[in-house]
This record gives sequence, structure tokens and C-alpha cells, in this order.
Amino acid sequence: MNRTDRLYALVEELRAAAPALRSARRLAERFGVSVRTVERDLLSLQRAGVPIWAEPGRTGGYTIDARATLPPLGLTVDEALAVAIGLGTLGSSPFRDAARSAARKVTAVLAEDDARRAVRLASRVHLLESGERTPAPTALAGALTGGRVVRMRYRDAAGAETDRVVEPLGYIGKGEDWYLVAWCRLRDGVRAFRGDRVLAVEETDEQAPPRVVHLDELDIPHGVLRPVLGDLLGD
Repeated sequence: MNRTDRLYALVEELRAAAPALRSARRLAERFGVSVRTVERDLLSLQRAGVPIWAEPGRTGGYTIDARATLPPLGLTVDEALAVAIGLGTLGSSPFRDAARSAARKVTAVLAEDDARRAVRLASRVHLLESGERTPAPTALAGALTGGRVVRMRYRDAAGAETDRVVEPLGYIGKGEDWYLVAWCRLRDGVRAFRGDRVLAVEETDEQAPPRVVHLDELDIPHGVLRPVLGDLLGD
């Protein structure tokens, strides 16, 4: 079994056993390698962000949070390159920290030669940007996934600053600009807030109520809105 297959198999072994522990010695016997090799593999997975924990002691071992992991993906070099390019477009978005973490995980699960090739090919792809935009606050990333009401300080196109309490509804990306689409309680309606104009963000404990977004209510530059997955999941 090569290292890539073994990494996949280690994750699946721990997922199947969770929440029970598996000792390094038992895992080494299972995959026909040394304890040192297993420990090195598990460390690589941990560094890649896989939620694996070790409990020391004679009865200790390794376990994984199966709820926070997905089954391993058998990516080709071309697929890994496409994922890397897609993640690279998020450099000024609120999701850039998660994108960097995801990129590390993609290369971590590839065979070493494939990982080097994917990185080498990705280095030949560049994004043309103005370089004038301040990246949107990463705190905005949790505004949607957390489903909670957010307080923020916002500066509009005229330079006026206001304090807003908003209910996040979604995001729109346009080049380097990322807009938080939200129900604004100050304006009592749906608004699109440009990420680089958000000066401060604070997520509250209040759960945002469900609302429906009407695209014709959004005050954003003209263009064609396309769902982020588009037809990628089509047949």
C-alpha cells in the first residue's frame, strides 16, 4: 500500500472505530508498517487539519471526530489543480483563511509526486487584480455559516460610517469585490455590503430568522448572477 492510500485508509479506520481509540501499534499491524511510520502519517494528517486526537498512556491511542470529517477524496492532478485555482480566487474574500487551509489539505492527501506536480502547475496560473482592494474581514465568513445576527461598522460609497445590525443571507462575488447580502435592520430591507467597506464585525448570540432574498432588491453593479456551483453538479 502506498502512502496516499494508507493515509486514506487510516482516516477510514479511525472513522469506523470512532469514538473508540486505536493504538499506533494496532494500526501499524493493520497496515503492515512500523509504529514510527504510523505515527508520522497521523502527524501529517493532524497538520493537514484532520481532527485526530491522541490520548497518552498504556490504554491510550488515537481517535477522530467523525462528524467533522468527510470520506477521503481520490483527486487526480487535474482535479487538484482545478480546486487550487478555485481556492486561489478567494484571496480577497471572507473565506480566504478556510481556502488556505483547504489548499493544504488537498496537497496533503496527494501522493508526493502528484502534490509537487499540482503545486508546480498551479504556480503557472495567475490572477490579474488591481491590488487596490482591502480584503473583506474574515469574521464575515462565519456570519453566514453561523446563522446569527451580526453587528458591524460600515462605510458607504460616500464615506459615511454607520453602525448596522444585519441578518446574513448570502454572498455575491464580483472580481475582487465580495458583497455580504443581508437584511439590514437600520434600513428595514435587503442590502448588499461590500466587504472592503466593512470596518468591524461582531457576531451576536441571536439566531437570524429565515428570510427570502429577492435579487431585484440588491443594489450592486450590473452583471449576471450565477450560483457558485452553477452546472458543476449537473450530469
